[in-house]
Amino acid sequence: MTDKTTLPNRHATLRLVPMVKDTNAAGDIFGGWVMSQVDIAGSIAAARRAKGRVVTVAVNAFHFVAPAYVNDLVSFYSEVVKVGTTSLTVNVEVYAERGLLSPNPGEVVKITEAVLTYVAVDKNRQKRPVPKE
Repeated sequence: MTDKTTLPNRHATLRLVPMVKDTNAAGDIFGGWVMSQVDIAGSIAAARRAKGRVVTVAVNAFHFVAPAYVNDLVSFYSEVVKVGTTSLTVNVEVYAERGLLSPNPGEVVKITEAVLTYVAVDKNRQKRPVPKE
């Protein structure tokens, strides 16, 4: 591999090691598992910025770039990129550090990128304004 990928130089929002139970019929990590974790990572960034509860209202874009495998360390990096009156748009990038059992242990591969929209809600699950910084 001539173009070596490295992890972003920022704190990961979420890090997980997928297990055998997270695989699809082909033995790769199930895309739905990745999507679920992306939503969790995105909601963490959105909730921090909104200073409270948020709900997912849209998955605007979702691109699978490479597969994840059992025993990879999968890191999710989320960033709020737009704040509206009640909504927040979050970019999530996902990287896998190949596990010790892979042909290239320690190799870093970008596996997914996504853009999601969340809405801030109050205790009654009604839209509420996102606070100014």
